[in-house]
Amino acid sequence: MHTTVTPFSLHPWQEGKKYERRAGWRGASAEFGEITVEAPLRQTVPEVVVSELRGGAVPPVSYEARGIHTDTIRLPTLNRATLRVGDALVSMNRNRFGATAGQRGLHLRYGGDRYRLRALDRRSWVLAREADAEDPGVSVTVRGTGRGKRRRLDVGVAGRAGGADLALALIFAGVDRAALTRGGAVRAGLSRVTRLWAEANS
Repeated sequence: MHTTVTPFSLHPWQEGKKYERRAGWRGASAEFGEITVEAPLRQTVPEVVVSELRGGAVPPVSYEARGIHTDTIRLPTLNRATLRVGDALVSMNRNRFGATAGQRGLHLRYGGDRYRLRALDRRSWVLAREADAEDPGVSVTVRGTGRGKRRRLDVGVAGRAGGADLALALIFAGVDRAALTRGGAVRAGLSRVTRLWAEANS
C-alpha cells in the first residue's frame, strides 16, 4: 500500500552502559507507526558490523558490513555491505569515482523497483524510487539538523510511499554515508591509493 506520508522526525536514543549499550534513532510516523534504527547492533561475530531498522508498519531491514576494516569503524560502511528487507536481498552498486553527488549515488534494486540514494551534505540524504508504468515514483528526504542533544533527522516524502520506501531510506541513518559526499569520496580515494602503494612496496 502506498500513501501520503506526513513529515516526522527521528531523535537519538540510547540505553544501557558499556557492553550492554544500545543506541540509534527513533521516531513515529502518523501513517507507519514508531520506527527504530539501532546502530550498530551489539557485535556478536568478529569482523561484522550490523545496523537494523524495525517498526510497526514498515518491513524489518538490516544493513551488514563484513571484513577486517570493521574492527576500526563504528557504523557499517558502503564497502563489502549486504542490505536486506526481511529475508530479501537488495542489490547495491555505485560509481566510486563519480565527480558529482548524482554520479556517486548508490543504486539499489528491490522487488522490481529501482532506487538511487544520494547525499545532500554530510548529514542529509535523499532516496528516490524511479517511476515506472504503474507508479510515478517517490522521494524520501532526510535532513540532519541541530547539534548535541538537539540533533534530529527530519523526514519528508514527495509522492506516495510504501513501507519499504521509508524503511530503505531510514536504514541509512545507521550507515556511514561519507563516501557519497565529495569530501568523503576524496578521502576514500586517497586511502585506496595509500593502501595500494603500501601493498606494492611491502
